[in-house]
Amino acid sequence: MDVSTFTAHRRALITPAGQIAYTEFGDGPAALFVHGLATSGLMWRHVIEQLSGTSRCIAIDLPAHGGTPPREDLSVGAIADVLEELCDGLRLGQVDLVANDTGGAISQIFAARYPGRLRSFTLTNCDTDGNFPPQEFAPIVDLARQGQLAPILVSIASDPASWRSSPLGGLYSDPAKIPDEVWREYFAIGETTERARDVERMVAAFDPADLAAAGEGLRALQVPTLIVWGTEKENNFDIEWAYRLRDMIPGARDVVEVDGAKLLFPEERPGDLVPHLRSLWDR
Repeated sequence: MDVSTFTAHRRALITPAGQIAYTEFGDGPAALFVHGLATSGLMWRHVIEQLSGTSRCIAIDLPAHGGTPPREDLSVGAIADVLEELCDGLRLGQVDLVANDTGGAISQIFAARYPGRLRSFTLTNCDTDGNFPPQEFAPIVDLARQGQLAPILVSIASDPASWRSSPLGGLYSDPAKIPDEVWREYFAIGETTERARDVERMVAAFDPADLAAAGEGLRALQVPTLIVWGTEKENNFDIEWAYRLRDMIPGARDVVEVDGAKLLFPEERPGDLVPHLRSLWDR
Protein backbone atom coordinates (compact mmCIF):
# COMPACT_ATOMS: atom_id res chain seq x y z
CA MET A 1 0.00 0.00 0.00
CA ASP A 2 1.38 3.42 -0.88
CA VAL A 3 1.51 6.28 1.58
CA SER A 4 -1.15 8.41 -0.07
CA THR A 5 -3.69 5.58 -0.01
CA PHE A 6 -3.06 4.97 3.66
CA THR A 7 -3.19 8.62 4.74
CA ALA A 8 -6.35 9.23 2.69
CA HIS A 9 -8.11 6.83 5.08
CA ARG A 10 -6.89 8.57 8.24
CA ARG A 11 -9.72 9.70 10.49
CA ALA A 12 -10.06 11.49 13.82
CA LEU A 13 -12.02 10.32 16.85
CA ILE A 14 -12.96 13.09 19.27
CA THR A 15 -13.07 11.88 22.87
CA PRO A 16 -13.59 13.76 26.15
CA ALA A 17 -9.85 13.40 26.77
CA GLY A 18 -8.71 14.56 23.32
CA GLN A 19 -8.45 13.69 19.65
CA ILE A 20 -7.12 10.36 18.40
CA ALA A 21 -6.11 9.78 14.78
CA TYR A 22 -6.51 6.33 13.31
CA THR A 23 -6.60 4.69 9.89
CA GLU A 24 -9.07 1.95 9.04
CA PHE A 25 -9.41 -0.61 6.25
CA GLY A 26 -11.52 -3.74 5.81
CA ASP A 27 -14.36 -5.59 7.48
CA GLY A 28 -14.55 -8.42 9.97
CA PRO A 29 -13.22 -8.92 13.50
CA ALA A 30 -11.39 -5.81 14.71
CA ALA A 31 -7.59 -5.83 14.67
CA LEU A 32 -5.82 -2.93 16.39
CA PHE A 33 -2.23 -2.14 15.37
CA VAL A 34 0.06 -0.11 17.66
CA HIS A 35 3.33 1.44 16.47
CA GLY A 36 6.28 2.65 18.48
CA LEU A 37 8.37 5.76 19.03
CA ALA A 38 9.12 7.97 16.02
CA THR A 39 6.93 6.12 13.50
CA SER A 40 3.12 6.19 13.10
CA GLY A 41 0.26 3.94 12.12
CA LEU A 42 1.72 4.13 8.63
CA MET A 43 4.27 1.45 9.51
CA TRP A 44 1.48 -1.15 9.43
CA ARG A 45 0.24 -0.25 5.92
CA HIS A 46 1.58 -3.35 4.14
CA VAL A 47 0.37 -5.74 6.86
CA ILE A 48 -3.06 -4.12 6.79
CA GLU A 49 -3.23 -4.32 3.02
CA GLN A 50 -2.86 -8.10 3.22
CA LEU A 51 -5.33 -8.55 6.09
CA SER A 52 -8.11 -6.08 5.30
CA GLY A 53 -10.01 -8.68 3.26
CA THR A 54 -10.88 -10.60 6.43
CA SER A 55 -10.40 -8.15 9.32
CA ARG A 56 -11.39 -4.64 10.26
CA CYS A 57 -7.83 -3.30 10.53
CA ILE A 58 -7.31 -0.15 12.59
CA ALA A 59 -3.91 1.52 13.00
CA ILE A 60 -3.75 4.12 15.74
CA ASP A 61 -1.42 7.13 15.68
CA LEU A 62 -0.12 7.43 19.23
CA PRO A 63 -0.16 10.86 20.90
CA ALA A 64 2.44 13.26 19.44
CA HIS A 65 2.81 11.00 16.37
CA GLY A 66 1.12 10.99 12.97
CA GLY A 67 -2.18 12.82 13.16
CA THR A 68 -2.73 12.58 16.93
CA PRO A 69 -1.96 15.67 19.02
CA PRO A 70 -0.02 15.31 22.27
CA ARG A 71 -1.52 14.82 25.70
CA GLU A 72 -0.42 16.43 28.94
CA ASP A 73 0.61 13.00 30.27
CA LEU A 74 2.74 11.14 27.72
CA SER A 75 3.82 8.25 29.92
CA VAL A 76 3.30 4.77 28.51
CA GLY A 77 0.78 4.10 31.25
CA ALA A 78 -1.33 7.08 30.23
CA ILE A 79 -1.06 6.20 26.54
CA ALA A 80 -2.33 2.68 27.28
CA ASP A 81 -5.59 4.33 28.30
CA VAL A 82 -5.68 6.12 24.94
CA LEU A 83 -6.02 2.68 23.33
CA GLU A 84 -9.03 2.04 25.54
CA GLU A 85 -10.50 5.41 24.54
CA LEU A 86 -10.20 4.41 20.89
CA CYS A 87 -11.74 0.98 21.45
CA ASP A 88 -14.59 2.50 23.41
CA GLY A 89 -15.18 5.35 20.96
CA LEU A 90 -15.25 3.02 17.95
CA ARG A 91 -17.29 0.40 19.86
CA LEU A 92 -14.79 -2.26 18.94
CA GLY A 93 -15.60 -4.86 21.55
CA GLN A 94 -12.76 -7.39 21.51
CA VAL A 95 -9.72 -6.81 19.31
CA ASP A 96 -6.81 -8.74 17.89
CA LEU A 97 -4.05 -6.52 19.29
CA VAL A 98 -0.74 -6.28 17.39
CA ALA A 99 2.17 -4.14 18.58
CA ASN A 100 5.78 -3.18 17.89
CA ASP A 101 8.56 -1.30 19.70
CA THR A 102 7.31 1.18 22.35
CA GLY A 103 3.83 0.25 21.21
CA GLY A 104 4.55 -3.17 22.66
CA ALA A 105 5.14 -1.70 26.11
CA ILE A 106 1.96 0.35 25.82
CA SER A 107 0.00 -2.69 24.63
CA GLN A 108 1.27 -4.89 27.45
CA ILE A 109 -0.02 -2.33 29.95
CA PHE A 110 -3.32 -2.15 28.05
CA ALA A 111 -3.59 -5.96 28.04
CA ALA A 112 -2.97 -6.12 31.77
CA ARG A 113 -5.55 -3.43 32.52
CA TYR A 114 -8.21 -4.48 30.02
CA PRO A 115 -7.79 -8.22 29.38
CA GLY A 116 -11.43 -8.53 28.38
CA ARG A 117 -10.73 -6.32 25.37
CA LEU A 118 -8.42 -8.89 23.78
CA ARG A 119 -9.42 -11.67 21.43
CA SER A 120 -5.72 -12.31 20.75
CA PHE A 121 -2.41 -10.60 21.37
CA THR A 122 0.65 -10.40 19.11
CA LEU A 123 3.94 -8.78 20.06
CA THR A 124 6.83 -8.10 17.72
CA ASN A 125 10.22 -6.75 18.80
CA CYS A 126 9.41 -4.44 21.70
CA ASP A 127 10.18 -3.27 25.22
CA THR A 128 9.63 -5.76 28.03
CA ASP A 129 9.79 -5.72 31.81
CA GLY A 130 13.50 -5.62 32.61
CA ASN A 131 14.28 -3.99 29.28
CA PHE A 132 12.30 -0.75 29.37
CA PRO A 133 13.83 1.44 28.33
CA PRO A 134 16.63 -0.71 26.92
CA GLN A 135 20.05 0.02 28.36
CA GLU A 136 21.30 1.03 24.92
CA PHE A 137 18.52 3.63 24.68
CA ALA A 138 19.34 5.19 28.06
CA PRO A 139 21.51 7.96 26.54
CA ILE A 140 18.52 9.09 24.46
CA VAL A 141 16.35 9.20 27.57
CA ASP A 142 19.04 11.25 29.31
CA LEU A 143 19.11 13.70 26.40
CA ALA A 144 15.33 14.04 26.61
CA ARG A 145 15.43 14.74 30.34
CA GLN A 146 18.11 17.35 29.77
CA GLY A 147 16.04 19.06 27.07
CA GLN A 148 18.60 18.20 24.39
CA LEU A 149 16.65 15.69 22.29
CA ALA A 150 14.24 18.12 20.62
CA PRO A 151 16.97 20.12 18.84
CA ILE A 152 18.39 16.89 17.47
CA LEU A 153 14.99 15.85 16.12
CA VAL A 154 14.54 19.25 14.48
CA SER A 155 18.00 19.04 12.92
CA ILE A 156 17.36 15.59 11.45
CA ALA A 157 13.90 16.55 10.19
CA SER A 158 15.32 19.53 8.33
CA ASP A 159 17.99 17.44 6.55
CA PRO A 160 16.41 14.79 4.29
CA ALA A 161 19.86 13.59 3.25
CA SER A 162 20.36 12.36 6.83
CA TRP A 163 17.11 10.43 7.22
CA ARG A 164 18.31 7.02 6.06
CA SER A 165 21.51 7.21 8.10
CA SER A 166 19.70 8.38 11.24
CA PRO A 167 19.11 6.12 14.27
CA LEU A 168 15.64 5.43 12.89
CA GLY A 169 17.20 4.29 9.63
CA GLY A 170 19.27 1.79 11.58
CA LEU A 171 16.07 -0.02 12.59
CA TYR A 172 15.55 -1.19 8.99
CA SER A 173 17.59 -3.87 7.24
CA ASP A 174 17.58 -1.77 4.07
CA PRO A 175 16.60 1.85 4.75
CA ALA A 176 17.37 2.76 1.12
CA LYS A 177 14.17 0.98 0.08
CA ILE A 178 11.92 3.05 2.34
CA PRO A 179 10.19 5.78 0.27
CA ASP A 180 10.81 9.45 0.94
CA GLU A 181 7.13 9.90 1.82
CA VAL A 182 7.52 7.51 4.73
CA TRP A 183 10.51 9.35 6.15
CA ARG A 184 8.64 12.64 5.74
CA GLU A 185 5.71 11.24 7.75
CA TYR A 186 7.92 9.92 10.52
CA PHE A 187 10.21 12.93 10.82
CA ALA A 188 7.23 15.25 11.05
CA ILE A 189 7.87 14.80 14.78
CA GLY A 190 10.71 17.28 14.28
CA GLU A 191 9.10 19.67 11.80
CA THR A 192 8.69 22.26 14.57
CA THR A 193 10.40 22.70 17.90
CA GLU A 194 7.01 22.43 19.61
CA ARG A 195 6.31 19.00 18.09
CA ALA A 196 9.82 17.85 18.93
CA ARG A 197 9.37 18.96 22.53
CA ASP A 198 6.27 16.77 22.81
CA VAL A 199 8.19 13.70 21.67
CA GLU A 200 10.99 14.70 24.01
CA ARG A 201 8.47 14.75 26.88
CA MET A 202 7.30 11.26 25.93
CA VAL A 203 10.83 9.87 25.99
CA ALA A 204 11.66 11.69 29.24
CA ALA A 205 8.61 10.02 30.82
CA PHE A 206 9.83 6.47 30.13
CA ASP A 207 9.64 4.78 33.54
CA PRO A 208 10.42 1.08 34.16
CA ALA A 209 7.83 1.06 36.95
CA ASP A 210 5.00 1.59 34.44
CA LEU A 211 5.72 -1.65 32.63
CA ALA A 212 6.68 -3.54 35.78
CA ALA A 213 3.24 -2.72 37.19
CA ALA A 214 1.67 -4.68 34.33
CA GLY A 215 3.50 -7.86 35.33
CA GLU A 216 0.76 -9.27 37.54
CA GLY A 217 -1.85 -8.83 34.83
CA LEU A 218 0.37 -10.30 32.14
CA ARG A 219 1.14 -13.34 34.27
CA ALA A 220 -2.61 -13.99 34.41
CA LEU A 221 -3.30 -13.29 30.72
CA GLN A 222 -4.90 -16.33 29.11
CA VAL A 223 -5.77 -14.95 25.66
CA PRO A 224 -3.97 -16.59 22.72
CA THR A 225 -0.67 -14.76 22.41
CA LEU A 226 1.87 -14.87 19.61
CA ILE A 227 5.39 -13.48 19.70
CA VAL A 228 7.10 -12.81 16.35
CA TRP A 229 10.65 -11.53 16.71
CA GLY A 230 13.35 -10.41 14.30
CA THR A 231 16.66 -12.03 15.17
CA GLU A 232 19.10 -9.58 13.59
CA LYS A 233 21.48 -8.42 16.30
CA GLU A 234 20.42 -4.92 17.20
CA ASN A 235 20.87 -2.53 20.07
CA ASN A 236 17.56 -2.87 21.88
CA PHE A 237 15.55 -6.09 21.61
CA ASP A 238 17.53 -9.31 21.43
CA ILE A 239 15.72 -12.62 21.04
CA GLU A 240 16.07 -13.51 24.74
CA TRP A 241 13.36 -10.95 25.52
CA ALA A 242 10.90 -12.77 23.26
CA TYR A 243 11.30 -15.95 25.28
CA ARG A 244 10.96 -14.06 28.54
CA LEU A 245 7.62 -12.75 27.30
CA ARG A 246 6.57 -16.27 26.32
CA ASP A 247 7.43 -17.55 29.76
CA MET A 248 5.56 -14.69 31.45
CA ILE A 249 2.24 -14.81 29.57
CA PRO A 250 0.25 -18.04 30.10
CA GLY A 251 -1.58 -17.62 26.80
CA ALA A 252 1.66 -17.39 24.82
CA ARG A 253 1.93 -20.36 22.46
CA ASP A 254 4.86 -19.65 20.20
CA VAL A 255 7.91 -17.56 19.54
CA VAL A 256 8.39 -17.21 15.81
CA GLU A 257 11.95 -16.17 14.98
CA VAL A 258 12.31 -14.09 11.83
CA ASP A 259 15.85 -14.66 10.68
CA GLY A 260 17.85 -11.56 9.81
CA ALA A 261 14.98 -9.17 10.55
CA LYS A 262 15.35 -5.91 12.44
CA LEU A 263 12.95 -3.98 14.67
CA LEU A 264 10.77 -2.56 11.90
CA PHE A 265 10.42 -5.82 9.98
CA PRO A 266 6.57 -5.65 10.01
CA GLU A 267 6.89 -2.70 7.64
CA GLU A 268 9.83 -4.04 5.68
CA ARG A 269 8.88 -7.73 5.55
CA PRO A 270 5.11 -8.05 6.11
CA GLY A 271 5.14 -11.53 4.61
CA ASP A 272 7.05 -12.70 7.67
CA LEU A 273 4.23 -11.61 9.98
CA VAL A 274 0.92 -11.88 8.11
CA PRO A 275 0.74 -15.71 7.80
CA HIS A 276 1.32 -16.06 11.54
CA LEU A 277 -1.42 -13.55 12.30
CA ARG A 278 -3.82 -15.44 10.02
CA SER A 279 -3.00 -18.71 11.74
CA LEU A 280 -3.53 -17.20 15.19
CA TRP A 281 -6.77 -15.49 14.26
CA ASP A 282 -8.21 -18.57 12.52
CA ARG A 283 -7.85 -20.79 15.58
